[in-house]
Amino acid sequence: MSTDHEEKRRLRRGLLEVRRALPADAVAASGAALARRARELDELRTPGGAGTDAGRAASGVPPAPRTVAAYVSVGHEPPTRDLLDALRAAGVRVLLPVLLPDNDLDWAGYEGAGHLVPAGRGLLEPDGPRLGPEAVTGADVVLLPGLAVDGRGRRLGRGGGSYDRVLARLARAGADPALVVLLYDTEVLAHVPAEPHDRPVHAAVTPSGVHRFARAGGPGGR
Repeated sequence: MSTDHEEKRRLRRGLLEVRRALPADAVAASGAALARRARELDELRTPGGAGTDAGRAASGVPPAPRTVAAYVSVGHEPPTRDLLDALRAAGVRVLLPVLLPDNDLDWAGYEGAGHLVPAGRGLLEPDGPRLGPEAVTGADVVLLPGLAVDGRGRRLGRGGGSYDRVLARLARAGADPALVVLLYDTEVLAHVPAEPHDRPVHAAVTPSGVHRFARAGGPGGR
């Protein structure tokens, strides 16, 4: 087992302990702030903000997102429900993951909170038609869960490997969506250990702001 892998495990344990200690009202209150901050990210601004795609392109702003791959927060994760509903209300197609037996992810469309059903491991999943694991390659933005990120965009996940597969699938397809991790303010760190298979994200959103990271160019790591 590599030193980086063991360091990840120790860091992950500590961060999860901090999350579990968060008061429920503090977790709930962060949802609205996270949604507001996320919509400040150029890649998530919808037409009501920066205008037409032509106008956005002329000013160097990315086109308005048509499809966003997201996820339903559970437990002490930074809440995503407000953001999901805001994107859907703005006409964005929102895809949510469906966990497969091998820990890979299928996807289905988000049709509102009333169409979320309990699934394994305490997760909530959409009840609509499954679109296949490759559906994520059509997303303009992929919102990723995580426990931390550093100034180079290195994200620490929970260790299940599901999103490592997603990021590898995007790279194989030549897809280049904006990769954005949603975190609490204290989870933007000076250093996150990384292994060769890890792919950096382009931005992190916390309840107090947006953090952008340098893009190195090419699918999955632009």
